[in-house]
Amino acid sequence: MNDSGLLLQFLVVSPLLLVSLVLHELAHGWVAYKLGDPTAKMHGRLTLNPIKHLDTWGTIMLVVTFLGSGGTFFFGWAKPVPVDPRHFKDGQRGMAWVGAAGPITNFTLAVVAAGLIWLTYTRSAFLLEMCWMLFVLNIILGSLNLIPIPPLDGSRVVGGFLPRTTYRKWAELDRYGNYVFILLFLVMVVVPGFFEATLGRVLELFMYVLLPGGWLG
Repeated sequence: MNDSGLLLQFLVVSPLLLVSLVLHELAHGWVAYKLGDPTAKMHGRLTLNPIKHLDTWGTIMLVVTFLGSGGTFFFGWAKPVPVDPRHFKDGQRGMAWVGAAGPITNFTLAVVAAGLIWLTYTRSAFLLEMCWMLFVLNIILGSLNLIPIPPLDGSRVVGGFLPRTTYRKWAELDRYGNYVFILLFLVMVVVPGFFEATLGRVLELFMYVLLPGGWLG
């Protein structure tokens, strides 16, 4: 892909990814608020304003990896929503619900995108491409965040089922969150087939279930 084509793809993907990340983080804050924690609201995170949710380094990493890979790979993150589980009646289970809210939102967006694909795949090539990108981005974001490794959302969900004493030690692993992100990035770079063998298989499953017949070719 030439530079102009890559830039055009980036300009199309960026707003779709931004919407997906913002709604993901907003879902965390909204569920926490409904469970009794006002922290996200106090920090101005119950908003659709993307600036409130963007992380500087996460955004830079996203741009660098997307453009550096020629549009075949991206890696970045948004600013985590602050949550204080002490406001929940059951902090452990409350965090599980808060953690699950983000991926559930992404999968919901993917289902909506799939519905739009059914409506547009014989009518508009441009709309089809937009819906397809929205579908892929949200399947990847939802699946990646469900990996049960702190501080990813999957660790919150798993934590909801752990014994109390084990959960305390499990939650303490969040302090190593930056190292986890670095490790995931290195794995995806050093082992190119990792994405295809893991998230790629999940994407194919959702494609088979949700998209028009013959989409896989």
